[in-house]
Amino acid sequence: MFDEADRAHLAALGISEEEIARQLALFAAPPPAARLDRPCTVGDGIAVLSEPDQQAALQAGAQAAAAGRLLKLVPASGAATRMFQALIAVRNAREPLTRAGLEQRAAAGDGDARELLTFADNLPRFAFAEALAAKLGTRRGLADLLAALLDADGLAYASSPKGLLLFHRYPDGSRTAFEEHVVEAARYGRAADGTARLHLTIAPEHEDAFRAELARVRGRCEARHEVRLEVAFSHQKRATDTIAVDLDNRPFRGADGRVLFRPGGHGALIENLNDLQGDIIFIKNIDNIGPDHTRDDVVGCARLLSGHLARVQQQVFAHLAAVADATPDPGRIDAAQRFASDTLRADVSSPRELRALLDRPLRVCGMVRNTGEPGGGPFWVRGSDGSCTQQIVESAQVDQSREDQRAIFAAATHFNPVVMACGVRDWRGRPFDLRAFIDPTAVFIARKSSDGRPLKALERPGLWNGAMGHWNTIFVEVSDATFTPVKTVNDLLRPAHQPLPGAQAARARLGS
Repeated sequence: MFDEADRAHLAALGISEEEIARQLALFAAPPPAARLDRPCTVGDGIAVLSEPDQQAALQAGAQAAAAGRLLKLVPASGAATRMFQALIAVRNAREPLTRAGLEQRAAAGDGDARELLTFADNLPRFAFAEALAAKLGTRRGLADLLAALLDADGLAYASSPKGLLLFHRYPDGSRTAFEEHVVEAARYGRAADGTARLHLTIAPEHEDAFRAELARVRGRCEARHEVRLEVAFSHQKRATDTIAVDLDNRPFRGADGRVLFRPGGHGALIENLNDLQGDIIFIKNIDNIGPDHTRDDVVGCARLLSGHLARVQQQVFAHLAAVADATPDPGRIDAAQRFASDTLRADVSSPRELRALLDRPLRVCGMVRNTGEPGGGPFWVRGSDGSCTQQIVESAQVDQSREDQRAIFAAATHFNPVVMACGVRDWRGRPFDLRAFIDPTAVFIARKSSDGRPLKALERPGLWNGAMGHWNTIFVEVSDATFTPVKTVNDLLRPAHQPLPGAQAARARLGS
């Protein structure tokens, strides 16, 4: 199947032939879709913390941060192309870009035309309006506007990473999404020695730009929040790329004759997470970031989740220490089993199974009420062994041909905003090898194309899906104020992303 040139290519990527054989087998015999048992709901998989538990968790979260245990991880490698998908579609339609034409198309149901009109009508409300005006100069047409916004000789926003786009306006200037994440890390991650740690996974070609932005904002952030920032970057490993195949499951070769490899999806970042060898790692997406007037809710959420994790983790470690003896006390085994059942929602029948259950990474995931946003949610998933575990499931993992599975997915009461605290050290303080807890069957096969030819691509188990499939998982309801995603550019017009009016804004500035 492979010649010497192919083998040299594999060696350069760091991918073994055994791994390729495993991937080809997945194409030939894809694993079954996730088997949804029921949605997780309040009281059945989703906890609502009582007021005393909330206060205890907030205190524990503050203590964990002060002890230097907290690190914030932000996946930020993606370009912002999808944010401007509607605008790009209108531009590529190659129809005259006139307002009258757009209004006519919008009235006929063209959603892309409607999005462009909304964008153009609200241009002064975007944080990048001044920068865009400088690129536009005296030009005023809609085609000129799109060129100045999207093209390489303009703001180049279509190819820029989301993290480097200006998201929010303030009296002293606009901030990028990256700067807002830096501010947020400084607010809830500050240790007693003054350090606050942030790690971003980025594309290699964007690293210089991220480092330049960090140099620009570091001084004012450190002075305002009295912190010393420790910010690091890493890239998705080429060894996590996956092979593409043709429709007959044979390795797909490009026009140059080389086997095509594609990035393996965000699940590949479990390698980056593993390399950090952290303690409590708080994960949040680059586009879920609000301005200062939303910060108190977000800081409270981060403290709540990391503190609840620290409290549960302390109990896990105590039970593990009690049952790790060669001849553990039966009373302690009973207590550990009750804890596993009541808190981790897992039932085991032997001390050996109990130890294996407790000795795993732990995550506490915030869940918001479902308001129809696209994405995954919390579900009880039935395994091949008949067990039922709590998992975050995306629509792509569901067998859409089965009415019962579609109905269960549609019945979800909560949504995954990707705000989670992860405990990645064991009861002896050693970092887990997180790769040992991946569910390798939770892959996704997608139809794509290259050089005008169809192909099949393999995505690794998602970072918060199958890549954490064998973690202990706790879902906690959090305020929807902590979820302010920016999937399209017009999402920046939502109230959560706009400056507060008048006296409210003044008070928020004083509080920030």
